Amino acid sequence: MKKILLASVALLSLTAAASAADLPSRRAPAPIVAAVPVFTWTGFYVGVNAGVGFNNNDEDEIVFGDTTILGDSDDDASFVGGAQIGYNYQIGSFVVGVEGDIQYADFGSTTYDFGGGDVVTVDNEDWFGTVRARAGVAFDRALIYATGGFAFADDRNGWTVGGGLEYAFTNNLSAKVEGLYVNLEDDDFEFAGTTFSTGETDFAVIRAGVNYRFGTY
Repeated sequence: MKKILLASVALLSLTAAASAADLPSRRAPAPIVAAVPVFTWTGFYVGVNAGVGFNNNDEDEIVFGDTTILGDSDDDASFVGGAQIGYNYQIGSFVVGVEGDIQYADFGSTTYDFGGGDVVTVDNEDWFGTVRARAGVAFDRALIYATGGFAFADDRNGWTVGGGLEYAFTNNLSAKVEGLYVNLEDDDFEFAGTTFSTGETDFAVIRAGVNYRFGTY
C-alpha cells in the first residue's frame, strides 16, 4: 500500500509540473531594439551656393595687323551665386556622382582702345554653368572629392576642373566648400568691319554651398 501511495504522489507531481510548463510565461518579453540606420551619401540632392569669382583676363589682348591691343577689365573679382542639382552613389568608402549648376556672375566689361578715340567695350560673362562628374572618398559624414567636366556661358563652351570638401550635419543636410577653374573658348566681336577674337576666357571660383538630399537615412 505504501508503494502505491508513493507512486501516486510521484505521478501527480510530474503531471503538475507538465501542466505548469504549458502555462504562458509571466516574464516580460525581451525589448525590441531598432536597428541604427547607416549614413550613406547615395541619393539625389539640390542646393544653393555663393562665393567669389576671379577673372584672369584683366589684360586680354587682341591682334590688329602688326599691332597688339591690350584690354582693360574693370572688374577682376566678382560675386557668384547659383544653384545645383546632382546625384551621388556610394560604394564602400568611394562616392561617385554627377552634378550640374547654373551661376550668376558679374565680371564687368573689358575695354579696348584702338587709338584716335576709337574705344570698344565688350561685356564679360554675367552667367555660366557646368555639368561635372564627381568622385571622392567618404570618411563617414565627410566627403573629399575631385570634380571636372563641361562648362558653358552665353554662346561659348569650355571645360572646368576642381575639388571640394562636403560634410553632412544631419542625415539630409550638408554643407560644402569648393574651388573650380573654368576655361571658355574664344569670344569674337566686330569693329570697323573686322572680326576680332579676345582669346580664351578663364577664371577661378571659390564658393560655399548647402545641399539637401532626398531619400537617405
